[in-house]
Amino acid sequence: MSLRDWQKNSWLVEHMSSPEEIAALLAIVERDLANARVAGLAEDWKLSIAYNAALQAATAALAAAGYRAAAGYRAAREQHHYRTIQSLALTIGWPAAKVNRFDRFRKKRNIGGYET
Repeated sequence: MSLRDWQKNSWLVEHMSSPEEIAALLAIVERDLANARVAGLAEDWKLSIAYNAALQAATAALAAAGYRAAAGYRAAREQHHYRTIQSLALTIGWPAAKVNRFDRFRKKRNIGGYET
């Protein structure tokens, strides 16, 4: 499948990005990676912060490709994150093993939030 196919399935919408938008997303990545290294933070917080950094990087890659994950009543937040993560195979050519590992972090983060 291609990103165009994903758009036809209503998983993505076309998005006109800008250098400023990409820079802002990458600034969030840098900030979150620095914050995830702060000594004394609980491990679940470190995971959540690092996950957000990776998700913002994936969002930047998707935006640079001219798309964003679909939002609204048909696309729950989880689907939004799932599609953004899965798109890495198409936007930056990540192998399935890396995409699947990232998706396991998404699931672990969600389960951790509900267990506490």
